[in-house]
Amino acid sequence: MRERSLRALLVFCAAMATQSAWAGPRIASINVCTDQLLLALADPEQIVGLSPYSRDAARSWAAADAGKFPKLSGEAEDVLVLKPDVVVAGRFTKRATRELLKEKGLRVVEFDAARTIDDVRAQISRMGDIVGHAERARAEIARLDASLARARAMAGQHPYSVLAVSRRGWVSGGDSVISSLLTAVGLSNKASALGLRLGGFASLESIVSLKPDLILLSDTGSFAEDQGRAFLLHPALERLYPPAKRIVLPERLTVCGGPMLADALDRLTAELTHIGQ
Repeated sequence: MRERSLRALLVFCAAMATQSAWAGPRIASINVCTDQLLLALADPEQIVGLSPYSRDAARSWAAADAGKFPKLSGEAEDVLVLKPDVVVAGRFTKRATRELLKEKGLRVVEFDAARTIDDVRAQISRMGDIVGHAERARAEIARLDASLARARAMAGQHPYSVLAVSRRGWVSGGDSVISSLLTAVGLSNKASALGLRLGGFASLESIVSLKPDLILLSDTGSFAEDQGRAFLLHPALERLYPPAKRIVLPERLTVCGGPMLADALDRLTAELTHIGQ
């Protein structure tokens, strides 16, 4: 009996020591972009749940890591059950959900969509402060800046004009992370000639007439599963922009502003190196 009591006491003391050693906030994320910031900067013990799209490998840079944590429904109910200290969300996350969580007394921190490299730095720093790991945020910003310097050095050798095109002819406008990334490294976004601020659809004729040096795509697939994808495989584009004139940056590296942009910049450096050979 005495031995069992002693063992129970030791287990209790160990648990209390662990609890006292950890004082960081418990956090739930209900947005795919805040998911990725959280995964990069928080301790695993802090993450109580992630958004419904957190495990989508096409949209989330951190999809593999996200599988280790509970997937939330995107509604308020399962978040309320978890009773997190903080809920992080996107400004465009379902408003009714955000408002209900606030009404129930939860602290909801909202992030705008990052549109510039400076926005990305600010969001990394902000999440670092929320999770209590400002030093990790500084390290991620330093990694981003180092990748930016490498990409700038490579792009400076050939200051190409680039047009970022995706399904059905959607073109990323000047007020976007893609445009900021291109400008930051010394490349020009030809979308400005179309007068597109946030982005918009462009006809095949207008894209061809712009004559960018390169086009930027999110994948290299050669199968047109629908009309949206078929646009990118049009013979005119394939003739004018063979693989040697295409930059490929997977969507998961650019759909959000966060630590993944360092990887996007490294991929851009590699693509430009290959094109310049």
